[in-house]
Amino acid sequence: MRYGLWLVVLHLTGAAAPACGQAPRLQAPVERVLKEEGLVGAVWSTVHPERGIQVGAAGRADARRPLAATSRVQVGSVAKTLAAVGMLRLVREGRVALDGRVDVLLPDVRIDNPWADTHPLRVRHLLDHTAGLDDARLWQIFSREAAPDAPLGAAFPRASPPLRLRTRPGTRFSYSNTGYTLLGMIIEAATGERYESYLDRHLLQPLGMTNSTFRFVSQAADPRLAMGHFEDSVPQASVPLFLRPASQFTTTAGDMARFAEFLMGDGKTGGVQVAGAELLRAMGTPASTEAASAGLRAGYGLGLGRRDRQGTVGLCHSGNTVGYHAMLCIYPQERKAFFVSANADVEDAEYDRLDRILTDALGVRRTTPAPASRTALELAEWEGIYVPSPSRFASFAYLDVVLGFAALRHAGGSLHLTPFQGRARELIPAGGALFRRGDRTAPSHALFLDTDGARALSDGNQTYEKIGRWCIVPLWISAAGGVLGLVYLLVAGLARIARRSLTPGHPVFAPFAGVLLLIAAAALFMRQSLLHLGDSTLANVSLAAATGALPLALLFGLWRQRASRRRGLSATLDAFAMAGVLQWAAVLAWWNLVPLRLWA
Repeated sequence: MRYGLWLVVLHLTGAAAPACGQAPRLQAPVERVLKEEGLVGAVWSTVHPERGIQVGAAGRADARRPLAATSRVQVGSVAKTLAAVGMLRLVREGRVALDGRVDVLLPDVRIDNPWADTHPLRVRHLLDHTAGLDDARLWQIFSREAAPDAPLGAAFPRASPPLRLRTRPGTRFSYSNTGYTLLGMIIEAATGERYESYLDRHLLQPLGMTNSTFRFVSQAADPRLAMGHFEDSVPQASVPLFLRPASQFTTTAGDMARFAEFLMGDGKTGGVQVAGAELLRAMGTPASTEAASAGLRAGYGLGLGRRDRQGTVGLCHSGNTVGYHAMLCIYPQERKAFFVSANADVEDAEYDRLDRILTDALGVRRTTPAPASRTALELAEWEGIYVPSPSRFASFAYLDVVLGFAALRHAGGSLHLTPFQGRARELIPAGGALFRRGDRTAPSHALFLDTDGARALSDGNQTYEKIGRWCIVPLWISAAGGVLGLVYLLVAGLARIARRSLTPGHPVFAPFAGVLLLIAAAALFMRQSLLHLGDSTLANVSLAAATGALPLALLFGLWRQRASRRRGLSATLDAFAMAGVLQWAAVLAWWNLVPLRLWA
C-alpha cells in the first residue's frame, strides 16, 4: 500500500514539473541494451534546439517498481561538473580566484609540493585534475565508516602523511577525487557554510533543478531514488562517502537536461549571472599541460573532458558510484546534449551503447577523420616501453609499472601502441608531434619531451613516460620468481604432507604454513563486500597479517635450511623457492605493498 501511494505521488509531481517531452521511440533500443548488458534500468534526457528537452526511462527501479522518467538517480563523478560550475560562480563573484593558492585558502591541509617555489598549487589545477595529487586512498572510497554529515577534513586526518604532489602542478593530467574534495573545502572556506547547502541554494535553485541536491540521499529516506545494483542485479543502497564533493549528487533526467542547457548558454539564468560565459566556453579545454603545449586539444578542463567517440566529439563527464553509471555530454555548437544514468554498475557492460543510441537520436553531426599528415619526428627514437606517469592511484604504482605498461613501435609511417592488457592501436600521424588513433576523428595523442628531457606520450587523460628496458625487466623477473616460488612451496608442501615427510622441523614447514595462511586470508578477503575494502575488517587485517608474516616465515625457513646442512636437488629447489618469494616480498615492501594494509 505504501508503494502504491508513492506511485500516485510520483505521477502527480511528474505532471506538475516543468514540461519535458517523452521519447518513446528510444524505449525499445534502450531496453534491448539493458537486457543484453545485464543492466537493471536507465533514465535519460536529450536536449535538441528544435525538439527541446525529452526524457525517458526503461527497466526497473528495484525488484518491485518500474523506473520512471521522474525517478531520482545518482551520477557519481558527473557531480564534478556541477561542483566546478559552483566554483566558477565564486570566481565570477570575486570570492575565489582561479589562480588562488590552495595552501593559502586551506592553511590546515598539509601539502607536500616539491615545486612550491616555482609551481604553487592553484585552484585551477584542482579543477583541471593537473595538481599532481593521488586519486584517492582505498579507505576514502570503499568504506562503511563514512558519515554523511562528517566534516570534509575527515578525509585528510592530521595523523596521515601530507598530500604529496607527484608532478609539477599544471603540467600533467592525473584524475583526482582528492582534488575535488579540496575544492569542496575551498567552497566552504569562502562561503562559511557547508558546500552542499551553498551549491543547493546558489547553483541548483537558480537553474531550476528543484529535484536535485548535493546532500546525501538514501533510498530509505526518499522512495523516488532508484536502487543501485551490481552484477546479477544484486541491489545496493546508497552509502555516505568521505570524498563526497567528487561524486555525491542526486538528480533527475529532467534536471540534468536543464543543467546541460545552461552549460551551452551564456552563464545567465533568470536574469542571474551564475558563471562567466568565457569560463563556460573554456570548459573541456586543457589549459597548461605538456600535451596541450604540444598542440593536443584532447583532455580535460574546468570540469569537462573532450570525448571523441563514434565519429562525434563532445564535452562530457562520466560517473561511477555504488550501483550506478552515468554520462553527461554536450555539443555546444549544435546546441544538443544528452544525459543517461543506469542504476547498475556492471564491470564488463558496454555503456557506450546507451550513449550511441542517444547521439543517434539527437542526430549529432558525424565528423570525418582528419587525413594522415607527415611527421617531422624520427619515430624510431620514440620506440620503447612506456609506463603511466603518474599512476592514478599512488598506492598501486607498482602494478601500473609491471602490468600497466605499453609498448610503442613504428611501422609504415605510423606508430603502434600495444598496452600489456589490451589490443594494439594504430596511431596515425596528424601533423607535428600529434597522432590520431584509428577510431578517432581528431588528434588523440601527442609526443613530447618533458622538462627533464624524458620522452613522453599522452592522450590528454594519461601520460606515459619512456623507460629503459632494464628498468622494467628486473621487475618482471622478480614477480615471476615470486609467483613460481609461491606455487612451488604450495605444491611441495602438499606433496610432503601426502608422503608424511613434512615435520615442524623441516625448513619448508614455516614457509608452507605462511602460504596457507595467505591463501586463507585471500579467501576471506574475497568473501567480503566491496564496500569494506578500505576498512580495518577481519578480512583486511588477516590479509595484512598474512602478507607481513610470510617474509618472516621465509627468513626462518632459509635459516633452518642453512642450519640443517641439507643437500641435493630437493634442498636446492626449496632454497631457491624461498629466496624467490622473499626477494619479491622485499620489492613489494619497497613499493609499500607488504604488509598489505588496505585501510592505511
